[in-house]
Amino acid sequence: MLPFSLGMAWLFLAPLCLWLLVRGSGRERAGAVVTLALLEAGTIAMSTVPHAALPARPAAAHSSPAPSARRAPKPLPATCAERAQVPRAAVAEGGRLLLSWSAAPNECDRAVVTLRARDHRLLIWLRTIRRTAEHATRRGARTLPVRVRAGTASMRVPLHGHARYVPADGRSGHRIPSPAT
Repeated sequence: MLPFSLGMAWLFLAPLCLWLLVRGSGRERAGAVVTLALLEAGTIAMSTVPHAALPARPAAAHSSPAPSARRAPKPLPATCAERAQVPRAAVAEGGRLLLSWSAAPNECDRAVVTLRARDHRLLIWLRTIRRTAEHATRRGARTLPVRVRAGTASMRVPLHGHARYVPADGRSGHRIPSPAT
C-alpha cells in the first residue's frame, strides 16, 4: 500500500510543486523544493527496501491442461550476479549476434541488451538480471535468455538490419572482438 501512496503523492504534489517553483513566493518555492526532495528520498528508500515475494500459485491453478508436458523451469539461484557485462566476443550469424562473456559462478538467467547504431559501430549495453527482476529499461532494450556452458555465458541477439556494423561496448566504445581476432 505504501508504494501506491507514494505514487499518488508524486502524481498530485509534483505538478503543484513545479507550479509553485515558477509562480510562488520565496517561501512557497522553498517549500516546493523541500517537498520534492522528500518525495525523492521516499522513492529511493522504497527502492532499497526488500519487498515481500508474491505467493506462488499451486500447480492446479495453472490454466494449461497438461502441466507435465511442459518443461519445469530451472530453479533460480538464491542470488545471481546482476551486473553490467562487457562481452569478450561477438559473432554475427544468420541475422543474429552471439555475445559471450565469462560466466560468474552464480550467473543470471536473463540479460537486458540495448543496441544503438552509430558511426559504423553497433554499440551494445548488456546487463544480466534475474528472471523475476523488474528493471526500468531504456527504449529499444530487450530482455533475452542467457545460456551458460563450461564457464562461458552467451546470448543470441536479433540484429534487425544492424549486421553490417562493427560490435562495440556501449560504455567504453571499444570494439568487441570476434573469436578469430
